[in-house]
Amino acid sequence: MQKILDENYYDIIISNVMRSTYDTGDNITYMNLRHSLAHIPVPAIPPDPCDLGTYPYNAFPSVLTLSSTVSLEKSGIGTVQRNPYLALFGRGVLVAVIDTGIDYQHQAFLFNDGTTRILSLWDQTVQTGTPPAGYTYGSEYTREYINVALRSENPLSIVPSEDTNGHGTAIASVLAGKPNAAQSFSGVVPEADLVIVKLKPAKNTLKRIFFVPENVECYQESDLIIGIGYVTELAKRLNRPIAVCIAMGTNQSSHDGRGATSYITNFLAEQPQTGIIISAGNEGNKRRHYFNNTVTDPYINEFEMRVGENDKLFSLEIWPFAPARLSVEITVPNRETTGQVFPSLGECRRFSFVLNESVIYVNNYIFEEETGDQLILIRFQNPIPGIWTIKLQNLEKEAFSFHSWLPSGNLISDNTFFLNSNPDTTITPPGTSTHPLTVTAYNGENDSILPESGRGYTRTGYIKPDIAAPGYQLTCAVPGNQYGTITGCGCAAAQAAGIEAMVFEWAVPRGNYTTITGNDVNRLLIRGARRNPSNTYPNNVWGYGQIDINTLFERLTNI
Repeated sequence: MQKILDENYYDIIISNVMRSTYDTGDNITYMNLRHSLAHIPVPAIPPDPCDLGTYPYNAFPSVLTLSSTVSLEKSGIGTVQRNPYLALFGRGVLVAVIDTGIDYQHQAFLFNDGTTRILSLWDQTVQTGTPPAGYTYGSEYTREYINVALRSENPLSIVPSEDTNGHGTAIASVLAGKPNAAQSFSGVVPEADLVIVKLKPAKNTLKRIFFVPENVECYQESDLIIGIGYVTELAKRLNRPIAVCIAMGTNQSSHDGRGATSYITNFLAEQPQTGIIISAGNEGNKRRHYFNNTVTDPYINEFEMRVGENDKLFSLEIWPFAPARLSVEITVPNRETTGQVFPSLGECRRFSFVLNESVIYVNNYIFEEETGDQLILIRFQNPIPGIWTIKLQNLEKEAFSFHSWLPSGNLISDNTFFLNSNPDTTITPPGTSTHPLTVTAYNGENDSILPESGRGYTRTGYIKPDIAAPGYQLTCAVPGNQYGTITGCGCAAAQAAGIEAMVFEWAVPRGNYTTITGNDVNRLLIRGARRNPSNTYPNNVWGYGQIDINTLFERLTNI
C-alpha cells in the first residue's frame, strides 16, 4: 500500500529544504515549490496524542469540513449572457471542483448527445485504476474513458467513481451545470469544461491526533493541496484558463492567511489565467469563536464554554498576540482543575481527574512555527457536560488580547459553544488567504446576509471576505439524476467561481487580456460589486459588496 494511504503513517507537511532530512527513499510526496509530505511511521496504534508535540503543530495537515448544507439575475449573470456582444457561458475555460466527487452520470454534466462535459476526474479514493502522471494514488479518468462508461450498461463497472455525499455534485452544478428548464435551473457557465477531484477521507490517525470522532466525514489539507496542484498543472498543460472552487474550510490554524494551503493559493492566484475562489465558511452564528482584549491589572481573563452531552472528542485553539506570554488553567464543571500550565517549547501535558472521567491534553507552545505566535491547543476526551472555565494569565503582567476557536462544521455539535461568543473573525481558512477571492453568502430573495456566513476580518485585520454572492436555497443537481437546493457559503463560492470563469472567457479565449491573473479578476469583481448606500465598505460582513458581473463590464466599457 502507498504510504499516503496507509493508516500506519503520519502525513507530515515539511519544507522542501528539509526533504533530505526525512527522505528514506520511498516516503516523500512532493506537493509544490515550498512543501512536501513526509510519511512517518506512527509509533503506536492508536496514536499517542502527545505525538503532537514531538512533531510541530503546523506539520500535521488541518482537518477540513464542507461549506454548504432564482439567483442568476441577482449577480448580473443573465444580463451579460443575453448581451450578444458578451454572451459569456464559459466556453474555452476550465472550472475545477475539489470536493466529494461528482455524479458523472447526471444530465447536468452531459452534452446533448449524452457525452460527458468532464474533461478529467481524479478520484483519490479508488485505487483500482491508474493514478495521474506524477501522482501515486487514486485513479484518473479522462473524458474518453468516462464516455466509454456512459455508453455501457453498467457505467460504474468501468468508472467506479461516485459522490456518496452529494456536496461535490451540488457545487459543480451551481458552477457549471447544464440548463434544465423544467427545474428552472442553470449553472453559471454551462459551456465550461469540468475538472473534478474527489478527495479521500482524512486518515483516522490524523483524526485521532486532533480528537475528531472517527465517524465524522472530513478531509485533510494535504490532499486538497495536492488536488489544487493537479488541476492547475492540467490547465497549464492545456494552455487554458481555470477557475478553482474550494467549498470547504477549517477552524484550525492562525486565521491570518498563513499556512501551507494559503501559501499555494496565494501564489497561484497571482499567476496568469488562474483563479482561486474560496468559501468564507458557515461559522458566523455557531458561537465557536471567542475574543478578548484584557487591559487592566491583574491581566487575567476567564471565559466559559458549554460542552454538550454528545461531544466526547474535540479540540480548542487559543491564539494570543505578541508580546503576551500566557499560562492557561482549565476548570471542570465539578470544580476540579488542571492548575496553571505554563508555555514551553514542545511539552504535551495530560490531565485526568479524580471525580470524573474527563481527560485533557494541553500543548502550550511558546511559539508556533508557521507564525511565530503563541498557541495553546487543548484537546478534550470524554469531557463531562456542563460549563467549563478557561483562565488565561499574562506572565508579562501587561495588557493582552487573544482569539479562540472551536472546531468547524460537523466536527462538534451545536451544543458545544462559548457562552460569550463573538461572530466576527469566523472566516474559515483557507478563506483567510490574501490573494484568492473569499466569498460570503447572502439570501438572494431579500438581500440579507446569511446568519451562518463567516465574518471577517482575519486575525491580523486583513480585509476578508472580498465579496458576497447568492447562497440561499440555490437549485442544484443531486446524485441520482435529481435536483434539490443548496445553502451556504460553499455554493456562493461556486457562483463566484462561475462568474470568474466568465471574465476569463472574455479575457483569454476572446483575446481581450490574455495575461490576466486571478487576483486581477478579483479586483475587477470588487470594483464592480453592488454596494448599499446605507453601509460603509469594505466591512467584515459583506466585504466590498454583492457580486455583479454586469456592472463590471459596464465599467470596462467606459475605460
